[in-house]
Amino acid sequence: MSSLISRRRLLLASLTAALPGVLWAAADKTLVEVWKSPYCGCCKDWISYLESSGFAVRTHEVQDLDAARRRLGMPERFASCHTAKVAGYLLEGHVPAREIQRLLKEKPAALGIAVPGMPVGSPGMDGPAYGGRCDPFDVLLVSRDGRAAVFSSYR
Repeated sequence: MSSLISRRRLLLASLTAALPGVLWAAADKTLVEVWKSPYCGCCKDWISYLESSGFAVRTHEVQDLDAARRRLGMPERFASCHTAKVAGYLLEGHVPAREIQRLLKEKPAALGIAVPGMPVGSPGMDGPAYGGRCDPFDVLLVSRDGRAAVFSSYR
């Protein structure tokens, strides 16, 4: 019995020693909070893509995404299958990581960026089921008054 207790203490000590490093690594990553349906596969793919691009992700699975989008303040006309928030900005849809990084670097006076709809070929909409198809799409910079301008184009 004392051997089992000793092993547990050793394991607990090892985990406790490693924990600050784990917390430090997580603190280095920019947190993206995502509101999505619990049933959406492409949202899960976009989240995996963000994580592989160096972001930390916290997911909120909601039954009424439209209500969450309204509460967060993203105009309905830019809607996609998920809404996210990063560093005070909103992200709507399948936004590429490099555009999120650009947004965070440039810090424009804006509500956020959006990829309306679900364009095939955008991150999360680019899996094997789409057969390599890539439709053109724009990433829009959405202003606080609801107007939008092209932030970048993918052709």
